[in-house]
Amino acid sequence: MRVGIIGTGAIAGKHAQAYKSIGYRVTACTDRTAERGKKFAETWGAEFVASPAELALRADVDYLDVCTFPGYRLAAVELGAKYGKHVLVQKPMAVDLETAAQMIAVARAAGIELGVVSQHRFDDSVLFLKRALEAGRLGRILQADAYVKWYRSPEYYARPVKGSWSGEGGGALIGQAIHQVDVLLYLVGAVSEVFGYWHLGGLHKIESEDLVCAVMRYASGATGVIQAGTALWPGYPERVEIHGAKGSAIITGDQLTTWDVQNDSGERAPVAQQAKSGASDPMAISLTPFERQLSDFGEACKAGRPAASSGVEGYRALQLVRSIYTSCREGRKVQIDAQAPLS
Repeated sequence: MRVGIIGTGAIAGKHAQAYKSIGYRVTACTDRTAERGKKFAETWGAEFVASPAELALRADVDYLDVCTFPGYRLAAVELGAKYGKHVLVQKPMAVDLETAAQMIAVARAAGIELGVVSQHRFDDSVLFLKRALEAGRLGRILQADAYVKWYRSPEYYARPVKGSWSGEGGGALIGQAIHQVDVLLYLVGAVSEVFGYWHLGGLHKIESEDLVCAVMRYASGATGVIQAGTALWPGYPERVEIHGAKGSAIITGDQLTTWDVQNDSGERAPVAQQAKSGASDPMAISLTPFERQLSDFGEACKAGRPAASSGVEGYRALQLVRSIYTSCREGRKVQIDAQAPLS
């Protein structure tokens, strides 16, 4: 597959590494800062072009990889639709649900694939736990939680767009913990109601939250908690905890670190001690899940099937995040329509 990258910041470099590993070729790139874009192009053997439209016109680009702030996502999908290019976007897929739904509708009408980067679905730990839960090894799920107690320096938020409602859609929950939100939805299923509290600029000089806590009820009847922050120095590896009637599993960082299950049998649990996490360094994350997700998206484009992390899946993660924000802002419990009008 031949890829055109829009936006050449830090995460684009991670994607370029992964593309090289799986044999995909970054043929062209663009960036609003030409100097940065040209440097990226030189590093990865691509051609720098002046605009996303010029990128989408190229015959040697099969899909667009959009590594920008979320405000640009819809325009990129519209470009892809116009020129018949599939589109992969960074998380969150948009800052609001209306835009996310429009992105899905535009892609469907044009017959192009739309994917959202949620690489932790492809961690060995998550893939194992998905199989184990489907086999009923933990029994009926009682509780499913995510804890993302991270730290970001004042320099991280130095640009006005960082932590802004209009530019990033929020703070720690939508910018960092949305990965664990997606993992919980992937493993346990839809959430039916939430209630949350937040700190707006608790530590950092930002307008959105750098600390948030939410209590959830899943459609299955299980309960759970999400705690997310970027104000908790020095930052600790994120955890996803799943507790069932037969036992418990905990993912720390990208590894399964606890597997306590009564009378267990079946595939051996890949319990590990060392994990990679972006707790204090956003780039201290494993390359392997990126390789797997990008491979899956490329194969989805070839086969004309939805990607494992499709636009609909990205919408559902955003829906839970926005529902928590509504609860925090309005001080009330928020009901979530589990049947998103997208399937």
